[in-house]
Amino acid sequence: MSGSANAARFDELIHAPVRLRICASLGPVQWVEFAQLRDALGVADSVLSKHLKQLGDAGYVSIDKFSKLGRSHTRVSLTRDGRIAYVGHVAALRQMLDSRD
Repeated sequence: MSGSANAARFDELIHAPVRLRICASLGPVQWVEFAQLRDALGVADSVLSKHLKQLGDAGYVSIDKFSKLGRSHTRVSLTRDGRIAYVGHVAALRQMLDSRD
C-alpha cells in the first residue's frame, strides 16, 4: 500500500460499534462465514445483515454466497478499500489517543 493508503482518516461509517467490530474481526483473516461472524459478535442475523449491507454499499466488504454439500453459505471479507479505510480509521484513533499525552 502506498503512503496515502496508510493515512490516518476517521471514518464515520466504520466507527459505529458493530461495524468497527466487524472490520476488526475481518482484518486479520481472508474471509469468515456469516454464522461464525454472527456468533463471534453475539448479534442477531438481522443486525449483522444490516451492518454488512451498509459496509457493502460503501464498498468495504464483499459478500459471497455459495453452496456446499447442498447447504447455502455466506462468506464475508474486507475489500481492498475496506482494509484501507479500516487501517486508516485505527490510525486516526491512535493519533487521538497519542495527542492526549
